[in-house]
Amino acid sequence: MKAMNVLMFGWEFPPHISGGLGTACYGITKAISAHPGIRLTFVIPKSWGDEPTENIKLIGASDIDLIKSKIKIERFTNPHTFLSIQSKLTPYIDPGQYQKSSESAVKAGQPAVAKIPESVKFTGQYNSGLMAEIHNFSVVAEHLATQGTYDIIHAHDWLTFPAGILAKKATGKPLVVHVHATDFDRSGGKANPDVYNIEKAGMDSADKIITVSDHTGNIVNRKYSIHSSRLVTIHNGVDPVQWKKISRRKKNKRTKIVTFLGRITIQKGPRYFVEVAEKVLSHCSNVEFVMAGSGDLLLPMMEMVKKSSIADKFHFPGFLKGNDVTRLLHMSDVYIMPSVSEPFGITPLEAMYCRVPVIISKQSGVSETIRHAITADFWDTDVMADAVYNLLKRPALKKMMVSKAAAEVKKITWEDTAAKIISVYEQFLRA
Repeated sequence: MKAMNVLMFGWEFPPHISGGLGTACYGITKAISAHPGIRLTFVIPKSWGDEPTENIKLIGASDIDLIKSKIKIERFTNPHTFLSIQSKLTPYIDPGQYQKSSESAVKAGQPAVAKIPESVKFTGQYNSGLMAEIHNFSVVAEHLATQGTYDIIHAHDWLTFPAGILAKKATGKPLVVHVHATDFDRSGGKANPDVYNIEKAGMDSADKIITVSDHTGNIVNRKYSIHSSRLVTIHNGVDPVQWKKISRRKKNKRTKIVTFLGRITIQKGPRYFVEVAEKVLSHCSNVEFVMAGSGDLLLPMMEMVKKSSIADKFHFPGFLKGNDVTRLLHMSDVYIMPSVSEPFGITPLEAMYCRVPVIISKQSGVSETIRHAITADFWDTDVMADAVYNLLKRPALKKMMVSKAAAEVKKITWEDTAAKIISVYEQFLRA
């Protein structure tokens, strides 16, 4: 394979992640950089110094000296046309939160864009200054693109699409944008206009668009008017979960645990998980339900459980990552992902590695890659509840599913994902 320099933009990287985007970026970069002849530079808003970089050159945009780099300060106070509206938007915010955030900002007299000092400080978080950070990141990205000789520019998700656009304009190199989710997924079907415009601009500027599933590809085709010839589906992989090396907390073997693990937002369908819990607990008393994660629907879900008769059987441990995720999955007897619109979904694969039977919505991309999982429409809580009951009451069924799923998941790797991404790159090098 011909030597290749890849400039890649992402918004988060382990261990500082808020969801699947950071996990996917790590899996992809680790697998791509392992290929001989590929030199990968990965740029994020802020580096912390504890990232597992391995063969990756990791750059934090916060570390760029504006004076030495000769980036004009004015560039940070005059956003481009498609970023002209300074928004208090965060990627997983709901309309109510958005309105409250905007009103609070007005009362506080906050400026639309902060005055830029000698260097740009990024939080890398999803806070009220997100849109300003996205614009500032794109300016730094344009500079970085001119400081090396790159063959391919690769931008992950809408947060870095403006960076990819400017990097392409500065270098003339092909741009690949990677759609891990659209705002139609995150918002439950009603995309925020500001986010939509950024997503659309990135897709229109791209030479190739990678989607993580056919499910997402269909949304991009229909909602963003992108011709299918410009799209390629490359499913995510999963890192092997070393669950046997994680100490397992003892639990009452007679008590079964059913788990939800993810952002507690409209996209992930948490209320359907609560409905499943109510239906299962009306027939089984030795079951407990765990909803792990955080998000704008956490308090409403707590209130929903509180008003029901299942509060003593329902737990909210909060946001988990790393070994805490593995411990919870290892303790679980069933894992459910009732997502309303899930571009992919890596956690079910992790559950399969931990020998936990999984129930996933038909509206998830991961359902395209696995056969040994129970699928149901996200709204069909009767089917999901029946599946939980059967898995808990029929040990032979559970054992069969676990065995076949464990064998199946070992074939789903980031190495396979990386090989397909590299083949996309090579199309441009041959052109």
